[in-house]
Amino acid sequence: MQREPGIWETMKELLLGVRRPLHCIQVGVSSRCVGRCTYCPHTILRERWIDGDMDMDTFSRLWPLMRRSSRVHLQGWGEPLLNPAFFEMTALARRAGCAVSTTTCGLQVDEETASRIVDSGMDIIAFSLAGTDDKSNASRRGISFQQVCDAVKLLQMVRRRKAGVHLEIHFAYLLLASNIDAVRGLPRIMGELGVHAAVVSTLDYIPHPALVQEGFGPNEVQKIANARRVLQETAREAHRLGRDFHWALPFADNPGTVCREDMTRSLYVSWDGSVSPCVYLNLPAEGLDDVTCIFGNVRDENPLEIWERTEYSHFRNRLATSDPDPFCRDCVKRFESVES
Repeated sequence: MQREPGIWETMKELLLGVRRPLHCIQVGVSSRCVGRCTYCPHTILRERWIDGDMDMDTFSRLWPLMRRSSRVHLQGWGEPLLNPAFFEMTALARRAGCAVSTTTCGLQVDEETASRIVDSGMDIIAFSLAGTDDKSNASRRGISFQQVCDAVKLLQMVRRRKAGVHLEIHFAYLLLASNIDAVRGLPRIMGELGVHAAVVSTLDYIPHPALVQEGFGPNEVQKIANARRVLQETAREAHRLGRDFHWALPFADNPGTVCREDMTRSLYVSWDGSVSPCVYLNLPAEGLDDVTCIFGNVRDENPLEIWERTEYSHFRNRLATSDPDPFCRDCVKRFESVES
């Protein structure tokens, strides 16, 4: 597989610039995870879960897409740093001219890994949280709040030592409806740990009916209003401390014609090479055919041909109408609006 731009391609880019119509390729480089988060399909579907790591040959087949994308995000339904080829993948994506980011639980971040993260040239690493102390973060079983903070502190120490000014450290925070007020502590922790930004999301994928109450449906007006008030107050405090703070909630009057996953300019590739519009439509578990949407596999065909396939293009076009594909019809992501 090609891993470097050719001389004529390089000259053309110098003269005309690089055309990158894709915003992001999300790559699930591993479906393995040591965590046992109570809300995660990895935990709830553990008897049917398929563990695996993407190999370098499969990842290298993404080259034609990477040359047309602004960013590669290395994370899906598992812990990306468990993949032994993670930093080789980062290097290849960087050679393709992409910004590279990842999301981690933090347990694999020792001093050697922290050093490799800074040296890799990736620009964003986000640490996952669902609370702001041990009690409120208890849903992330197997990954204590203190372990995440220690990982951030270690990475910050290495980052400063290496003058890694290119690297931003973020929090990827999951807002659970039963735990709304815990998010108020986020700005203080960001300030103490030097975290640049926080992105707050909700439980948009419900892997078990018992978890419905933890999410936010578009028609749960009062529930959303309460969460919105808390998030607005928290955002003001974060901004006062000089931190970026982004969040999203669904709204009943949202027309539902713009997917927050930006499927018209993004796509998801699972560890096995299968290509889907988003991470929610490609869980690595048996018996989920009715909620799985795959348009091809990069191991078998050119990823650009998959992206340009008539059926896939039609799928994307329907998202901008009031009649999206049945896979997307009831997805909360269609009704969410991002605020800062």
